[in-house]
Amino acid sequence: MIALDANGADGGPSIVAEGAARSGESVLLFGPRAQLGEPAGQVALVDAPERIAGGEEPVKAVRSRPEASIVQAARAVGEGRAEALVSAGTTGPTMAAATLSVKRIKGVHRPALAVLLPVPGGPVLLLDCGANVEVRPEHLVQFAHMGAGFMEAVLGVERPSVGLLSVGQEQGKGPPDVLEAGERLGEGSLNYVGNVEGFDLTAGTAQVVVADGFTGNVALKVLEGTSKALLRAIRDAVSGSPLATVGGLMIRGRVGRLRAEIDPEAVGGAILLGLRRPVIVAHGSFGPEGIANAVRLGRRAVDERMVERTAESLAAAGALRSAPAVSVARP
Repeated sequence: MIALDANGADGGPSIVAEGAARSGESVLLFGPRAQLGEPAGQVALVDAPERIAGGEEPVKAVRSRPEASIVQAARAVGEGRAEALVSAGTTGPTMAAATLSVKRIKGVHRPALAVLLPVPGGPVLLLDCGANVEVRPEHLVQFAHMGAGFMEAVLGVERPSVGLLSVGQEQGKGPPDVLEAGERLGEGSLNYVGNVEGFDLTAGTAQVVVADGFTGNVALKVLEGTSKALLRAIRDAVSGSPLATVGGLMIRGRVGRLRAEIDPEAVGGAILLGLRRPVIVAHGSFGPEGIANAVRLGRRAVDERMVERTAESLAAAGALRSAPAVSVARP
């Protein structure tokens, strides 16, 4: 069973409900019954009309509003009534609710928001993409192990290559925290390839790219904007004249495949790594198919034991801290 928050998506709760039905998975949908009516497919509805808006302070809002849909959905996962959490709402409340109810894996400093970049030639996992603006070297090391564990468990990538996002590929380039993290990773068991630069994100130089949340979020938004601009430019180019339109018809199949390959909805959203259950953060602009893919991603993470295998990888590498970690991680 996947717990899905129906509130927060740009298209409204009905779009999320349609995506839940399309997924073909068993879904516990938390949202306003008055807008959703009777659910379709393998979807059970929990009436939860209250939502937390993006401008509110996340932890305070989550603590003070236990009946909000995202809080109820996260609580269902924490209590074992659902196996994974999916939300297309604002990232802050989703993170706060998940961290409070689902809680972190014992020994994980902070959860990291990881996104599979839909780049030609295969996905690249980028983390952190916004959960932690400031980090320490040990955080980056944990992010690297969590990212590698996800790629192995969910995508079946054996010993994925791991790189640190920096301003140059040379070993001595980058801020002190990146340099220290690089030294630790170089001495560890991961397939660490060193520093990678921004243009390496789309070149596949590393299959897991690790950054602090500020840098990772900026890189993600630039890539998303670039892909949209590229597709828009192609569309304009093939419709600029009758001759161009004919040429566009000839390459329509290839352009369609390219669009599908770099479409963020095909990925299903970001995954919050480091928690005791899978948590998927879908983009608010997703349509029904994107929501369906987010639910399927959550199901796949459960079936492939992503959390357990990540914890095992962290423990084997000695990358877990010894003190319990159940409090809310603050960026």
